[in-house]
Amino acid sequence: MAVKALYDYDFPSADRAELFGDDQLVYVHWEGNPLFCSAACFRVPKALGFGEFVETVVGPWAASDPDFDPTAVRDWRVNGRPLDGSAEAPLTELGIGHKALLQFTA
Repeated sequence: MAVKALYDYDFPSADRAELFGDDQLVYVHWEGNPLFCSAACFRVPKALGFGEFVETVVGPWAASDPDFDPTAVRDWRVNGRPLDGSAEAPLTELGIGHKALLQFTA
């Protein structure tokens, strides 16, 4: 949804990519989970492998739901597109850029 300002709005975004150096923000949403009503945002290195990201960032976050079963995680998508690639591939090689939205079901 577009926003129309009532005045000239000329301020750089406070969360623009250039401020994060070798890191980036990644949003993660567990679809259909009533405990997590929206995506969570994590600051992670761009070079982090997807498998390590899931194990060290997503897993501990999702485990705050006592029903979380790491073996049931499936249907990864990035910005709505199916995610294909190696677990060892860096996030950026998988198309997971700054402020990307990762979604999964479990």
